[in-house]
Amino acid sequence: MNSWIEAARPRTLPLALSCILMGCFLAYADGNFSSLVAVLSILTTILLQVLSNFANDYGDAVSGKDSDLREGPRRAVHGGQITARAMQRAIIIFSVLSLISGIGLLYVALRNAPAEVFWVFLGIGLACIAAAITYTAGKRPYGYVGLGDLSVLIFFGWVGVLGTYYLHTLSWNWNLLLPATSCGLFAVAVLNINNIRDIDSDRATGKNSIPVRLGRERAVIYHWVILLTGMACVLLYTITNYSGYSQWLFLLSFPLFIRNGLAVSRLKKAAELDPFLKQMALSTLLFVVLFGVGLVI
Repeated sequence: MNSWIEAARPRTLPLALSCILMGCFLAYADGNFSSLVAVLSILTTILLQVLSNFANDYGDAVSGKDSDLREGPRRAVHGGQITARAMQRAIIIFSVLSLISGIGLLYVALRNAPAEVFWVFLGIGLACIAAAITYTAGKRPYGYVGLGDLSVLIFFGWVGVLGTYYLHTLSWNWNLLLPATSCGLFAVAVLNINNIRDIDSDRATGKNSIPVRLGRERAVIYHWVILLTGMACVLLYTITNYSGYSQWLFLLSFPLFIRNGLAVSRLKKAAELDPFLKQMALSTLLFVVLFGVGLVI
């Protein structure tokens, strides 16, 4: 059981939940919030994140990208704690559970919406499942060619935030692209730290992440660009949608992002860098909570 819990990587869940909470806060601030939609959104997101983690564990192992050169936490399939066949079954189970939960969410949220909206969101849900699996699994994993960052921005930012907001409100607001982009970029920063930590082993096994393509020094600059752009987006949104001092509450989280950037710039060893994956994920969650509280009080 401990091996399965470790393979599910619970420390990634706060990051996955951040975009859902952002969408919920924005909907609540607009006076359109459903607790049932929120619960089902959270459940579906957790299932998708665990599915992604299982598929990542399996894909890296069977492709040979997980090797003894890797300096991050040991993976379950590569380490022999879980067989590849058992992990395949788990991937199928969580794919089905994600689909069931997602359809339940759409039924509850879109029962008063036009039928075509349901089918659009079902397509998005299927795309989420496919993206979770094919990041490192399948014949042409997109994570191995440096497209992971774009995928994270799309699904942890735009789809997560704007999709959740729509399921609550049945409306679209282009202004929300700014906080959605902030949320997505901070999630990209977590992936970038992971890829900087694993840059040597990834290069050796042919996993062409963005840090492998850029080199470590430029990858650190890229990290600062991600962080600063994420902060700039939410600042611009607040300035253009300002209604009171409480909206600046999220600024309390910014020193944590600066600390993260400084750590990534300074630390070279994987063991030293690894804790800042968790720190960035929790900082993102804190940012979302502070942003949301500032909106609704």
